[in-house]
Amino acid sequence: MCESECVPAGYSKCSVCRAFTAMPRKTKQLTFDEILTNLRSSQFDVREAPGVAGQYRVEKYGCAAVIARASDGNGVAFVARPGFVLGGEIGHLLDRGFQKSLKTSRLEIAATADHLKAIHRFSEELKEVAGSPSLYNESIGTTSDDYFYDRLKGRDTKPIPRSPAPWDANDAH
Repeated sequence: MCESECVPAGYSKCSVCRAFTAMPRKTKQLTFDEILTNLRSSQFDVREAPGVAGQYRVEKYGCAAVIARASDGNGVAFVARPGFVLGGEIGHLLDRGFQKSLKTSRLEIAATADHLKAIHRFSEELKEVAGSPSLYNESIGTTSDDYFYDRLKGRDTKPIPRSPAPWDANDAH
């Protein structure tokens, strides 16, 4: 139990136990330069993207993403979503229904559980440092860049021959 009646700035007195509790505070929107500094201090490898002004390639855990300054001047915009690095390129995650795969312009391989864990961990840490929102569906697992279900490919190109429905028969009453 608290005996003091003075409440320090930024704290409120709990109505139940009368203890001091910290009040939630609004987070300060970081500038792009502050985000780059925080990424470097969090052991991310941050380099300028070759041949493109204002874009940075961020790497950690064998994964990478390309970021740039957001249009409003604060925060980051993802130029290339997080993916696993294959042969120097960022492999984008494809979902083929039964198998996830990583694809670059020259290579496509099956994604393993280790690949998916690394991409998920990298994405979550990058969002946390950058101050980007972490969405529920992205927080519970790795989301793919594209979804292709080959069992549905060409499904509607030719109608399947079927017998007429009973109500379509000519001799129906």
